Amino acid sequence: MKIAIGADHAGFPLKEKLRQKLAQDGNEVVDFGTESDASCDYPDFAQAVARDVAQGRSDRGILVCSTGIGMAMAANKVDGVRAAPAQSEDEVKFTREHNDANVLTLGAKYLDEDRALELIHIFLDTEFAGGRHARRVAKIAQLEK
Repeated sequence: MKIAIGADHAGFPLKEKLRQKLAQDGNEVVDFGTESDASCDYPDFAQAVARDVAQGRSDRGILVCSTGIGMAMAANKVDGVRAAPAQSEDEVKFTREHNDANVLTLGAKYLDEDRALELIHIFLDTEFAGGRHARRVAKIAQLEK
């Protein structure tokens, strides 16, 4: 799978670990930065990852900041992106099955590497259920921006 990944300074250390592990697992990982823990603006990285996913260059996106919330808010400004912050297995599973989320946002403040990887594997392995959920996801796309 081709995965776009990005983080701000708060998420940088975790992003680096995730990037390495995802590549070791055989995924193609495209890193949109940041490249250090120097202060930076999360919307820049959220936009880069979101555009890559929305344009179909990557299959899924992963964004890491302190809480995962700011990244989700910024990524969801890009048409075609359904970004969701999640901390539990159920949240990740249902955001894929029911909402066809294509970007997962994670909070480095709350997740260690092992936990983040567990959630990412659920995100990558869970398929969209379609059916009645497809109708609802289509309505999301029709909402005014």
